[in-house]
This record gives sequence, C-alpha cells and structure tokens, in this order.
Amino acid sequence: MAAIDETAVRARIGAFRTAEGAGIPAGMVDSVATREGLVQVALMVAKADAARQEPMRRALEADLAAMPGVRNATVMFTAPRAATPQPQAQAQEPGTLLGQVGSIVAVASGKGGVGKSTVAVNLAVALARQGKRVGLLDADIYGPSLPRMLGTKGKPEMAGNKLVPIEAWGLKAISIGHVVEEETAMVWRGPMVLNALTQLMTQVAWPELDVMVLDLPPGTGDVQLTLAQRLKLAGAVIVSTPQDISLLDARRGISMFRQVRVPILGVVENMSFFCCPNCGTRTDIFGHGGAEAEAQRLGVPFLGAVPLLAPIRETSDAGTPIAASAPESEAGRAFAAVATAVAAGLDGAGPARGPRIVIE
Repeated sequence: MAAIDETAVRARIGAFRTAEGAGIPAGMVDSVATREGLVQVALMVAKADAARQEPMRRALEADLAAMPGVRNATVMFTAPRAATPQPQAQAQEPGTLLGQVGSIVAVASGKGGVGKSTVAVNLAVALARQGKRVGLLDADIYGPSLPRMLGTKGKPEMAGNKLVPIEAWGLKAISIGHVVEEETAMVWRGPMVLNALTQLMTQVAWPELDVMVLDLPPGTGDVQLTLAQRLKLAGAVIVSTPQDISLLDARRGISMFRQVRVPILGVVENMSFFCCPNCGTRTDIFGHGGAEAEAQRLGVPFLGAVPLLAPIRETSDAGTPIAASAPESEAGRAFAAVATAVAAGLDGAGPARGPRIVIE
C-alpha cells in the first residue's frame, strides 16, 4: 500500500471539483492530518453555510477515501477562527476536543471478552466516589453496553442543539446506545462510525470534568487511531485476563498506544482468580499473575487484579455497578484500588504528545 502524506492530501484537495465544477479555496482548509492511512481534514465553514456545504463535504470525503494508500478519510467542518467563541469553547485549549476535561483516560483491550467495559464503568464510578467530576463516553459504536450496565433508559434531553449527558451513579455518561434502540444493529462502515464518535464528543453538552473515561472497542483499529489524533489522551489503561492468548493481544494494544505516543497508565488483570462461594477454594481459571508479570516485563505499572466473582456480573446486568452498589465488597475494593492507582498516575502524567487535528 502506497504511503500517504499531508502534501499529497492537500494536492488532492486542490484538484478536487464538485459536480458543479466548484473547487475548495486553500484558505478554507483549516488542517490536514495523516497517520498510517488515516486522513483527517477540517474545513472552515460558517455555521449558517454548513447545511448547504454538506454535499461538498461528503463528495470530498469520498474523493480522499479513493486515494491510493488511504484506509479511511474523514472531512469535518469547523467554525472560522474569527467567529465569536461559544461559552464552552472559551474553556477549551485551542487545538483540542473535550478541552473542558482535565484528563482523558482510554480503557482498552487487545481483544474482546476480557471485561473491558466492566472495568471502564466501575473505574469511572470509583473515581467519582473519590470526589472527582467524572464523565464516561462509550466509544464502542458497534457494541454499546453502557446503558445496560448503568441501568439507564430513554433518550437524553436536548440543550439547544446538543445532547445532555445521562446522569447515573455520580457520572455524566453518553453512548450511541442512548440514542438508538438496544437491539438495533449498527451496520455502519468506518466513516459513519468515526462521524458518530465525533458527534458524541462535539454535540454533547459535556460540563467541566476532572476525568473522562473512554470505553474503547477492542482491537487496534480506526477508532483508537482517530482518538489518539483528535484528543489529548492523558493515558491508556489496558485490560487483560491472565491467560497467554489475552496477554498476546494486550501487548499489541500497548504497542499501538506507544506508537501514537499515548502514555500507558498501566495494566489491569481482570478475572484474576475465582473463589468458590461455598467452600472457599481458590481456582485460577485463566491462570494468575500473567498480566502483572507482563506489565513488569514491558516496564508499565500494574494497576491491580480484579477477581472473577458472580456479583460483578450480576450487578453489571442489573445496571448497578458494584463499585457503587457494594463498594465495601471484595470486588468493590478491587476497583477502588485500581481507581486510586489510575488517579496517582494521572497526577504524575505529563501532557500527551501524540498527533492531533486542530478543531475550534
């Protein structure tokens, strides 16, 4: 696959013509970012003209996606710099999305089925119980689970033209599952997924927050790369079970975040061990200690071990996260310890140095 760079993308934009023969003025191009076949373009368009220019945006997006070497292309509109900033935008650092958030933490896993969403939800709740203002964003567009795990039903309210985050268990949360029916299959191609994710960041009335927890989809694909480009991620939390096959995928996740220069806050070993509730016998169903050993080998912090317990599954299914409904239980204390370790990592973390696209 041919490499793609910013110069080639800008040349393609300069040669682009709409069906009516209109081109795109150079001054309209606010920013261009490329990484590993992913192209992000921001065009400066006045809000009043956005609807009229939407066909042009879609046509340019399709044209860029057809370039050799491009795996995915996203074109978005951003307000001209001379426009009067909205009150929320004044709190944002120029060049970032979610600038009103102190620290953005990505919870990720190299593969599915390791309990990543369970860890993300209970981590967020535990951080909120420690007195932090916490947001939770479900970035898993294909498999949104937050509405069920938080016990929230119904669609969010609107404030002007933005969605109001759902409030539950001390969190401000949003998921694509809050705006579509639970059994609806998201049969979307990559660009639609990335556009939906962008809307969850830009068209939601997020308040000032100390921490935003992102529940990422499993793997190391477009969503992970896009977020690394568009956000100042304070760090990533990698979730794994102790077994070798899970650790293999966890290594890939750590490698991906390192390549895009996102700090690794640490590794959580989920389903670490099982104790029989009747006889108390401990069984290491998936092995034990593998994630801790791997964290040590890779030189990243080990954030803690969470046991395999029926109450964790039961409270997740019931929409009552165990970190909130039973904080003094064994599982509740385990998630609280993970949250304490993450908070300590954030206190010592420097600013993220990854690439980003300019959004204003």
